[in-house]
Amino acid sequence: MTIHRADLLLPGAGRAPVPGGAVLVVGDAIEAVGPYEELAHARPAARVRRWRGVLTPGLRNEYGPELLERAYHPDPREAGELGTEPLTGAALAALEMTETRWGASARRGVRRMLAHGTVAVAGTLRRHAVVDAVARSGLGVDERYAEPPGPPTLDPLTGRPAEDAFVLPLLGFEGRQADFAVFGVDVLGDDDPYAALARAGATSCVATVLDGRLVHRRA
Repeated sequence: MTIHRADLLLPGAGRAPVPGGAVLVVGDAIEAVGPYEELAHARPAARVRRWRGVLTPGLRNEYGPELLERAYHPDPREAGELGTEPLTGAALAALEMTETRWGASARRGVRRMLAHGTVAVAGTLRRHAVVDAVARSGLGVDERYAEPPGPPTLDPLTGRPAEDAFVLPLLGFEGRQADFAVFGVDVLGDDDPYAALARAGATSCVATVLDGRLVHRRA
C-alpha cells in the first residue's frame, strides 16, 4: 500500500482541484482518491510518497505510430553523430533500420514518453518489434479515430487543454489500474490550475506511475 500525496490533485472530468490531495494505491490498482488526511486515517500502515507539485491522471500521447514507428530515437552513444532528438524524414531514411534497431528505438521512445507523464498512446502500431516494446513497458494502446493535428510531439499537453490529454479521471474510477503522473509546477492559488498545467507542459513531469509502479522519477 502506498499513498501518493501532492500539493494539489487535479482529478479531471471537470472535478474541482483537491489541495493536499492523494491517491491510495494497493498493488496495481487505485483504491481511493481524496484528501491525504482521510486516506492516511483509513490506511495508517500505508507508506507515503510526498510529491511537490500537482498530481493528475496519466496522459495519452496521440502520436503513437508517428513517434515510435516513423521516428528513430538515437542511442545516447550515437549523440555525437545523430544528436539526441528523434530523427524523421530524410535523416531516418539514411539509416539502416532493422527490426532490432526499431525495437531499441521504441524502448528509448517509450522512456521519453514516460518522462512526459504518458501512460498510453493512440494509434495502430504494426511493426512487431515496436508492438513488443510497448507491450513490455505496460503503456496502454488506444484506438485512434482521426488523424491528430501535427506536428508529432512527445508533450501531450502541447496545443491542447490538459483535460483532453488525460486518459481517465482519477475520481469515479477507483479499482482500475493505478496510472497517474506528477508535475513539478506550482498551481496553488491559480484561478485555473488545469490551464496553468497546460502552459507548463509535460516536460515538467517529475514522476509517472504505471500499473502502480513508479516507472519514471526525475533525478
